[in-house]
Amino acid sequence: MAKQTFLQGTLILITAGMITRFLGFINRLVIARVMGEEGVGLYMMALPTLFLVITLTQLGLPVAISKRVSEAEAKNNFVKVKQILVISLLITGLTSVIFTLGMISAAPFIADTLLTDGRTVYPLIAISPIIPIIAVSGVLKGYFQGRQNMKPQSIALVIEQVIRISFVALFVKLLIPYGIEFAASGAMFSVILGEFASMLYLTGTFKSKKVIHVRHQFFKYIKSGKKTLKELFSISLPSTGSRIIGNITNFLEPILVAQSLAIAGISSSMATKQYGELTGYAMPLLFLPTFITNSLSITLVPSISDADARQNKSMINYRIHQAIRISFASGAIATVVLTLFAEPILTYMYGSADAGHFLVLMAPFFLLLYIQSPLQAALQALDLARPAMWNSLIGAVAKLTILVLLASNANFGINGAAIAMCVGVVLVTLLHLTSLYKEIGFMIPGSDLVKMTALVTLTWLSGTFLKGLMTSQVPNLFTFILILLSLSVVYIMLLFALKFLTKDELKQLPVLQKWVS
Repeated sequence: MAKQTFLQGTLILITAGMITRFLGFINRLVIARVMGEEGVGLYMMALPTLFLVITLTQLGLPVAISKRVSEAEAKNNFVKVKQILVISLLITGLTSVIFTLGMISAAPFIADTLLTDGRTVYPLIAISPIIPIIAVSGVLKGYFQGRQNMKPQSIALVIEQVIRISFVALFVKLLIPYGIEFAASGAMFSVILGEFASMLYLTGTFKSKKVIHVRHQFFKYIKSGKKTLKELFSISLPSTGSRIIGNITNFLEPILVAQSLAIAGISSSMATKQYGELTGYAMPLLFLPTFITNSLSITLVPSISDADARQNKSMINYRIHQAIRISFASGAIATVVLTLFAEPILTYMYGSADAGHFLVLMAPFFLLLYIQSPLQAALQALDLARPAMWNSLIGAVAKLTILVLLASNANFGINGAAIAMCVGVVLVTLLHLTSLYKEIGFMIPGSDLVKMTALVTLTWLSGTFLKGLMTSQVPNLFTFILILLSLSVVYIMLLFALKFLTKDELKQLPVLQKWVS
């Protein structure tokens, strides 16, 4: 099976991430056009329940599998690899059956009592068969990640989106005459087909390239897999804990915002409008660069695990440093652009610039979010998933506490919620850095901090100059795009000048080898 270097694997995942983001946008557009706001509402109301059930089903195993397979491969222990796969398939098989039946049984209660709209019972039941499909896919993705082959997962992601888009309009149009709730169920069924096609591709790739036979002596490996089970759970359970903390925080956040703004004397309709501006307009833009940092995180786990198994401490430190450097580079340009050009971006995208002050306030702090994901991946790869979970818990408690204290104050209002989100991001990132320093002595070099400051400052000055040119002209979309492209060219030059990207790293990418050699 062909392995990729750290940067090759990252680039493959980034490319797939860009394609799937674009296809996902088309998918949302199709659903919105065909079903309307009410149908989209039913569709979106059912998704958080699905995400929570999937988190519980997978038990954080994909990350654990990636790490343990990488370690076993570093020692050429293919018996261990098979044991990891057998145990993982057994666990996810059992949990997927339990949670699928549980979701179907609990659907009426969830729809009527928790979601307060009985019509959501149909999409909840319709989407439940996806749970075992995603469970199997998660195991296979973790296996391929552990073997440092990111192509199967990337291709599977694109297949899933293509199939989903191909069928969503068909099912929605067929079922919409029966009611909006059935149309939402049709949209959910297209998701199942996409995931099923993705799983079939992963399964076929595994069979064609496998070096082990999973079904051979399956139960023998289960009986002798007690140690492997403990090794997997030492990572997977804390990882699941971190995700559940995130799910619970996301669940409580809108409730606490609404209650706090009510205490501050803000009407419910205004509170809903302000929260929509914050989470619907500002937050998606702030999270835009995370598909790059998430790709880095996925490739970082097996890379560090391999180095850890070989006791190569210098490589561990280099990989973490490299991931932080590239993550910062991917986020710095977004931070400057969102801060300087908040109003035109929001106006051209949404037709309203009311959320501009959120971007100006939050973008500088969210620069730390872009290095947070690689830091958490490094902790998981070093068997430090438990500290990562506690860091997430501390950040979540601090965020919700500050949210209530500030948002309930009329002087802060919804800005208090925005400040609380920034505090959560900064706190968790700093705690992750502290954990890495305590365990392996890792810290960001002072020279890098100087470079980071220089990169942001010089990009800011360049952006301010270009913004001045834009304001002197008649505002139009073409001029705005031209200015963003000009700033991007300046930014790329700064990346090379400050050595955020080096020729040696670019030589690892086959596409660019001819240009930099």
